[in-house]
Amino acid sequence: MNEDQTRTDTPTCDAMRETGNWNPAWDSLTELDAQWVEKFFGMATHPIRKGVLEPKTFELIAIAVDASCTHMYAPGVRRHIRKALELGVTIEEILAVLQLTSILGIHSMALGAPILIEEAKRLADEGPVQGTF
Repeated sequence: MNEDQTRTDTPTCDAMRETGNWNPAWDSLTELDAQWVEKFFGMATHPIRKGVLEPKTFELIAIAVDASCTHMYAPGVRRHIRKALELGVTIEEILAVLQLTSILGIHSMALGAPILIEEAKRLADEGPVQGTF
């Protein structure tokens, strides 16, 4: 293959780098499959690039995603909070998003609390489990 055939254009990734929205952790993945990363970020940024969402709304959603218990990406939370504030989002609005995002963790309680009740009852009814694990 010649250089033109192996080179992948990555305008979305390039724009993210230029605007400071690039996470260096993505460099290795880009090295392995730049085309996939470009498509991924093309999809992820589509609503803001096409004007489907207002910039304030996009930043609030990005805060929620980056602050979620399944992501917890502090540099992104910081970047999106800063941008949201610059766009006129209030501290109270950002705090509300963070509070709503924290609800994602409630599933740990919804899963664990009934099991705790069942096992406590079982221990009271049957005594300790015999044997080793």
